Amino acid sequence: MIHIKNLLLSFGSQTIFDNISLNINQNARIGLVGRNGSGKSTLLKVIGKQQPIDGGTISILPGKRIAYMPQEVVLLSNKTILQETMQAIADISSLKDRLTFLESKIEQGETDEDTVEEYVELLEKMSELEPEQLQAQAERILLGLGFKEQQLEQPVSTLSVGWKMRIVLAKLLLQKADFYLFDEPTNHLDIVAKDWFINFLQNSNFGFLLVCHERYFLDKLCTSIVALELGDAKVYNGNYSAFEVQYESDMEQLQSAYAQQQKEIKQKIETIERYKAKASKAKMAKSMQRKLENVELISLPPAPKQVHFHFPEVKRSGRIVLDVHKVAHRFEDKKLFDNVNLKIERGQRVALVAANGVGKTTLFNLIVGNLPLQHGSIEFGQNVDYTIFAQDQNQSLDLDKNIFENAQSRCSKKSEQQIRSFLGAFLFNGDDIKKKIKVLSGGEKNRVAMAIVLMQDSNFLLLDEPTNHLDMPSKETLIRALKEFQGTILFVSHDHTFINELANIVVELTPHGAFSYEGNYDAYLHQKNEALAGQQTVTVKPTESKKESKKEDDPQKDLRLLEQKIAKCEKELARIQGSFEDVEYGTPAFKQVEQKLLKKQAELDALTAEWEAAQD
Repeated sequence: MIHIKNLLLSFGSQTIFDNISLNINQNARIGLVGRNGSGKSTLLKVIGKQQPIDGGTISILPGKRIAYMPQEVVLLSNKTILQETMQAIADISSLKDRLTFLESKIEQGETDEDTVEEYVELLEKMSELEPEQLQAQAERILLGLGFKEQQLEQPVSTLSVGWKMRIVLAKLLLQKADFYLFDEPTNHLDIVAKDWFINFLQNSNFGFLLVCHERYFLDKLCTSIVALELGDAKVYNGNYSAFEVQYESDMEQLQSAYAQQQKEIKQKIETIERYKAKASKAKMAKSMQRKLENVELISLPPAPKQVHFHFPEVKRSGRIVLDVHKVAHRFEDKKLFDNVNLKIERGQRVALVAANGVGKTTLFNLIVGNLPLQHGSIEFGQNVDYTIFAQDQNQSLDLDKNIFENAQSRCSKKSEQQIRSFLGAFLFNGDDIKKKIKVLSGGEKNRVAMAIVLMQDSNFLLLDEPTNHLDMPSKETLIRALKEFQGTILFVSHDHTFINELANIVVELTPHGAFSYEGNYDAYLHQKNEALAGQQTVTVKPTESKKESKKEDDPQKDLRLLEQKIAKCEKELARIQGSFEDVEYGTPAFKQVEQKLLKKQAELDALTAEWEAAQD
């Protein structure tokens, strides 16, 4: 359907596309990947006729419609949400305008034959388009993207940029194009809307080319991956996980071929130099030199910079880290939530999920005291020292100060060398730390804020959207680091993969309370789906239970013996954590060490629970 041949494009001295050729079928479901600056968004613009090219051709089968969604759109409208969405159906919009004009003429007495005949024809056309069904479809899409039914008559002008982008997406989906170009369509969606969008695309009959920094989407939706690198494009069959395996294999072969070529070049250069010194072989040396100059050199893509970080040991907290009891909150006449009960235990990694507007960030702000508590109680446990990672770095960081000054003001107990070392681990080296916050990208601000949070050596991390603006490699590094953290984590995220990899408890916040599910996000969805199907009843699961029963079993445990066991277990745990440095992430050996770590952590938790019970 889309044929790209010998595509050339440069911006100044930077080559974006160097003779790229691609054939894209109408039903293809393609993930477009590549490093920042590789040209992902630019390729979508080129196909969507939004960006001129330097050379080559792009042809689309006649009669086929392509719809393009950019990352950001300025949507200015005085219409209601539903009216603006229905504007996507151009035929209905133009017909309605013409019908309104003809109706006004007829009302004014202009009932000539031509006017009446056109009016009747347009009514028939409108009936064939089935506007009621199209409006019902528009409403379903808007509700799926998170709008409430009572919002649909709200003016578009009252919405934030994020919600306006949802209208843009809804209008795009209503166009019923043959092929879609999506540039980061999930940027402004919460996790509930993302689930709906995944289901919508899975059940659609159109193809698409998708740029997205969420592995979950690329795995669930894509049947092939196009990787952009060094001006070239290569097609891989399968989803993103399959692509990673194939790409790693390709890189190993490329590195091997590069090393072999460099070895051969070195040998030839040495031979040429020897021959040059001999008059009888000077001609041969020149011939070899010409051949060497015509060799097509193998290029390696530059190795991506990696964040390297290991958590320092943190102070041990009590078993109960946070106790939220019957908390309720409302803004003026709007109730956000009530009867929220939540207990978080030491070592848990708790994901807080909910649709936008329920109050996840509000609950965060109540927990840390940024908002006054209206009802209920919030108590931190013994020896709990918390730090919060805020969602909006433009508010949490001083934009007029540089990176180092921001870190120094928040981490006064750290020496200058410690701060420099920490920032270096997050890829801010040398003069980079003198950059003002206001000139940084969203991802860079995120890394500064995360470095500051982790520098405070807290044993309880409250993270509000920690993966915002991060690419996939950065997210994976953050996941690995947080898995090593020995304290407790409560976090909000709309990234499926991040929750799946990090969470061992998922708490769903609703207007009527908080419901706890053991496991990651997939486990949470499975339990919810079973509950909805009537196969089982899922209820709030208190975080205290089994451990408390041990208080009744044997409350007179020998404290000294238990302390010795705990010390030994902690030492063994540290040894296992250290062994991660000797194994490669994702390999069977890594998973084996990870299982040992989980088993030892469970043993330590049980011993600690016994010790606390005996103390009581």
